[in-house]
Amino acid sequence: MALSRVWWARAALRGSAVTPGFIVTRRLRLGLVWGAPRSSRFHLSPKADVKSLLSYVMAKTKVVNEKYHRFLGRNFPRFYAMYTLFMKGFRMLWADAKKARRIKASMWNHNMKFHQLPYRDMEHLRQFRRDVAKCLFIGIISIPPFANYLVFLLMYFFPRQLLVRHFWTPKQQADFLEMYHALQKRSHPEILTYLERSIPAVSDTTLRWHLTELCSKIELGTHPAVNDILALRKCFSSQPLGMNHLQALQLKALSRAVLLTPYLPAFLLRHRLKTHTTVIHQLDQALAKLGVGRLSDQEVKSACYLRGLNSSRVADERCRAWLGEWLQISCSLKEAELSLLLHNVVLFSTNYTGTRH
Repeated sequence: MALSRVWWARAALRGSAVTPGFIVTRRLRLGLVWGAPRSSRFHLSPKADVKSLLSYVMAKTKVVNEKYHRFLGRNFPRFYAMYTLFMKGFRMLWADAKKARRIKASMWNHNMKFHQLPYRDMEHLRQFRRDVAKCLFIGIISIPPFANYLVFLLMYFFPRQLLVRHFWTPKQQADFLEMYHALQKRSHPEILTYLERSIPAVSDTTLRWHLTELCSKIELGTHPAVNDILALRKCFSSQPLGMNHLQALQLKALSRAVLLTPYLPAFLLRHRLKTHTTVIHQLDQALAKLGVGRLSDQEVKSACYLRGLNSSRVADERCRAWLGEWLQISCSLKEAELSLLLHNVVLFSTNYTGTRH
């Protein structure tokens, strides 16, 4: 190679002519030895190849999935409707789970407690916890071998008891809310009876008179005012109506009024009622900061339903007015007076305009 380079240099200095054919032949020989240059189209990165393959697979999967849906809708319409409802429900539940995870992560990063969250985040976590508890029950009964087939049948025939709201049709949602409120109303006369029986045990004369007047108004079909409720704050902070002084039968009736199971020992019922009422009180404080006017109509109706009002039978504006009055009562109460807030589920919703039927 060194001699070749010297020869070429001498030839250039002497001005000697080199035939084009020789140069072309030499270049072809070098190309054969070292290999021809590759085209740029063969220089694709492995990442680009993977992405193109994934996009191709996803496109084909989408086409097959659409064909499968058309086949089900054409040949098995009832099954397809149920299948679509379940798939939509799973997507909604998964979206709720991701949002709950983000809220929990934010709580962890900012060292926040539940009662320090904004209202919508608090309400989302509260509802998601109830949904997860219901889903866990289904998961537990599905553990035995081949039990999942039985669970599917049970979910089909008992959707209200076993499924969460994501898997209900719009008609089922309306019907089930009516059923739940009917269960709540069954406990109202029993709770009012216990209140009347406790009147002689109230030591303060003024409180005894206020409680008698309140029970009479409700029995006559009159909706009580905010001041009628707040006048009884001290009566519900100690005997006989304080949270720690309620009898087992009262606890069972109040549990039914807030849609909690009454089939537990008295100390567990008391603990669950305390927890439930504390959460509502914290939600009320967060909602008062946000303002009822910033809620959508659906959010207002859901908030009213949680607090005992059958909002499906009440106009939107009247729901907002009722919720505003509820917040006046709730935000005026201290922790020791939360038994009044628990009883207010009955006292403040029984005779509200538009709910009597």
